[in-house]
Amino acid sequence: MKSILLIGAGRSASTLIEYLLQNSEKENWKITVAELSLELALSKIKGHKNACALLFDINNEEQRKLEVQKADLVISMLPAHMHIAVAKDCVRYKKHMVTASYVSSEMQELNQEALIADITLMNEIGVDPGIDHMSAMKILDDIRQSGGKITGFESFTGGLLAPESEKDNPWKYKFSWNPRNVILAGQGVVKFLHEGNYKYIPYHKLFRRTEILEVEGYGKYEGYANRDSLSYRMVYDLMDINTIYRGTLRRPGYCKAWDVFVQLGATDDSYIIEDSENMTYREFIDSFLPHATGDSVELKLYNYLKIEQDDYELHEKLSWLGIYENTKIGLVKASPAQILQHILEQKWTLKKEDKDLIVMVHKFEYELNGDKKKLQSSMVIAGDDTIQTAMAKTVGLPVAIATKLILNGTIKDRGVLIPVSKSIYQPILNELKNFGIHFTEKEID
Repeated sequence: MKSILLIGAGRSASTLIEYLLQNSEKENWKITVAELSLELALSKIKGHKNACALLFDINNEEQRKLEVQKADLVISMLPAHMHIAVAKDCVRYKKHMVTASYVSSEMQELNQEALIADITLMNEIGVDPGIDHMSAMKILDDIRQSGGKITGFESFTGGLLAPESEKDNPWKYKFSWNPRNVILAGQGVVKFLHEGNYKYIPYHKLFRRTEILEVEGYGKYEGYANRDSLSYRMVYDLMDINTIYRGTLRRPGYCKAWDVFVQLGATDDSYIIEDSENMTYREFIDSFLPHATGDSVELKLYNYLKIEQDDYELHEKLSWLGIYENTKIGLVKASPAQILQHILEQKWTLKKEDKDLIVMVHKFEYELNGDKKKLQSSMVIAGDDTIQTAMAKTVGLPVAIATKLILNGTIKDRGVLIPVSKSIYQPILNELKNFGIHFTEKEID
């Protein structure tokens, strides 16, 4: 019997755990779900005979090493900065590891040791990164195999709301993944390549530089650039490409409204707001504004950021969040970003009846037999409920399938990996189709 240690049973792990349980009999697996909350772990395994729940502290080195030694493969669904300790244990005890997070420099440094240990450390095998890599590489490889030369590649992903869950929400957005990552998104300098020219967007300009995409059956979305698109030239073997751009999708109007918080400084996580526990939402917003005797917070905000008085759509978005209310924050020694996250969680948390949506769009430009061609590939996945969300499906299923393929020997590649080789992406994409996760391709003008 093969033993799987799953560390972390949060919101993205629901579909992953369900897959492991459903396949445990056929694959002869024993599954240990290790969590800081034993109650949460027990709720996820639902008394399954091939699974057990474990009260687990990742910082307990003795416990961590003991449990890694018992396993054949470790799945880490922890926050990204916690993976490296687990990975080092896996190398030491020669155990495979799977995670959905980006490869850090510390993780990459383990490559040679992983090769010597004859183990697979699979990273970036969620949705973005993950499904984006695999689906893009499939088409890129197909174009190359047909003799085509790739000249442009753009890729967009959004964790969004299903249309039926957007109606009472002017932002048309709620948290379906880590809220902190949403608040801090885009910080730093954005880098990409457009028609042979290097382009850079500083954070304070990012959310006013968007483009509109149409997704058949779902309408329009706006995309803003991700941090570093240039690094994907090496990952996708596109060093001679003219255009490469990766972005995040939101509904039109989101970015303009989010830019208000960026310009205020409310997304800053580098310092503490004094007496934050006694401050109100209204006072928090006012703390970023110039002093103007007799003016309301609303008027000071509009004047400071040069917002038109008749921009009713923007006013509605801001007011709906409750940022002008005299509600006490109640967070001790909180940064602006932490306070903003707290305020947004009151309105942007999925309700029981809400369903989320994952939208992914790739755009390819290439030359074939002297002709210039454009291809768009898109995927739309809706959640079933607030447990089996689209995010949980598209993160969890690739992790689960990769786990199975490593344990049964289908994936034989070793070292620190991401899923960009055909031997990895092809069997995973094929099985994902069984769960309705597939792409629709069409030529575009």
